[in-house]
Amino acid sequence: MPLLNELPVGAVARVTGYSDRNAPCRRRLLSMGVTPGAVITVTRRAPLGDPIELNLRGTALCLRLEEARVITVEPIIATVSD
Repeated sequence: MPLLNELPVGAVARVTGYSDRNAPCRRRLLSMGVTPGAVITVTRRAPLGDPIELNLRGTALCLRLEEARVITVEPIIATVSD
């Protein structure tokens, strides 16, 4: 399963779960709505790659890469390269 931090800008994916169920940030991510089945779009990345901005249920959400590394996803739409 790919991880959220591996997705390029423009990718759309469905959250399938967490790679580390004991990650300290897991509870906070769940409370922010990053739940299994949620659809996420990667909208932007900072110039150095950290943090990344996501669109989740109509809300912009920024995550650090260390947080995105524990979220497993299933890509829905592949991005088109220029």
